[in-house]
Amino acid sequence: MLKAIVIGAGINGVTAAIELKQRRHRVLLIDPGPLPHPLAASTDISKAVRAAYGADEEYTALAQRSIELWRKWNKEFGLELYHQVGLMFVCRQEMKQGDFEYESFKILEQRGHKIERMNSARLWKRFPAWNPGLYQDGVLELEAGYVESGRVVAILSERAKSLGIELCEGARFSQLDEGDDRVKGIVLDNGQRISGDVVIMAAGAWTPYILPFTRKFFRASGQPVFHLKPRQPELFEPERFPVFGADISTTGYYGFPLSREGVVKIANHGPGREMSPESPNREVTPQEERNLREFLSSTFPVLADAPIVNTRICLYCDTNDGHFWIAPDPERPGLIVATGDSGHGFKFAPVLGEIIADAVEGKANPLLQKFRWRPEIRAGEQKEAARFSPEL
Repeated sequence: MLKAIVIGAGINGVTAAIELKQRRHRVLLIDPGPLPHPLAASTDISKAVRAAYGADEEYTALAQRSIELWRKWNKEFGLELYHQVGLMFVCRQEMKQGDFEYESFKILEQRGHKIERMNSARLWKRFPAWNPGLYQDGVLELEAGYVESGRVVAILSERAKSLGIELCEGARFSQLDEGDDRVKGIVLDNGQRISGDVVIMAAGAWTPYILPFTRKFFRASGQPVFHLKPRQPELFEPERFPVFGADISTTGYYGFPLSREGVVKIANHGPGREMSPESPNREVTPQEERNLREFLSSTFPVLADAPIVNTRICLYCDTNDGHFWIAPDPERPGLIVATGDSGHGFKFAPVLGEIIADAVEGKANPLLQKFRWRPEIRAGEQKEAARFSPEL
């Protein structure tokens, strides 16, 4: 049995803590709080869940398994955390080989997913908020949807407490406690030392700031998020407005149907602005709002002048290739780094804990090769297929 110290109670940290506890390890979960942490990427009203991943079959298979487990969590918790409302990725031209949408369609079709091709006017009549003349083609993934991410983290935090995980809310990590040959624990900002057999760093976008040596691998990037109050809310009910990506690999824009709060969330999955999670500049800029209005006027004319009722900056922890980073540090035995969501991690919540726990225990898991320690990868060599990256 290990004594595991998990830094960060966002989705990576809380799922890792739960899985390690279920594997009979002693677990301390450290977070400055309050939980869910208001600045954490996962503390929002929604995150997309989809199996469409371009030509990447590993992520498609992992997402398929996650969707099955999301449905299981709905039953287990007695709550509809996962909303299977469908998700469509559409583009302005006919899909062609090499496009994110085309490769997604091909892989999903081969794997037997329930999908429809969005290339007929008849299909577009189901979605009256859209400008039907602008988007010609795409894929509608019927078993995809979204999860209420902030609620999920809150519920998993309660699950962690009920399992007997020691949750140190209000404790702030300062530095690793390193001995001659290994990491032997952590030091809090009040000087308190906590010893452990293994430290799991699951601090998301805080990672390159609290572990400065990781700045070679990670970049914290802020992405604009908008909550809009539609004047015709009936057009944005889930049956008429599924989760979407609108030419996402060239615009970055994606969004969600009307939430329980009565808002439509639209955000950008793009290069973002590099910043610390606690930066005073962590707010949507006038230019980002202008960009949104321009997108709305062409894609959803009925939303073009809808009032914005809330904005936030969602912080990604980006890796150089867009893949997650779940691996032991070869230079610091006793440290596992579990981060690098790169803006597409939350959908995998039901399987993340298992992958992280396997890394902690040194168990074989084919995904750990993809998510390995890889300082040799340089920025710009690769990206997650749906992400808008103008420099690539």
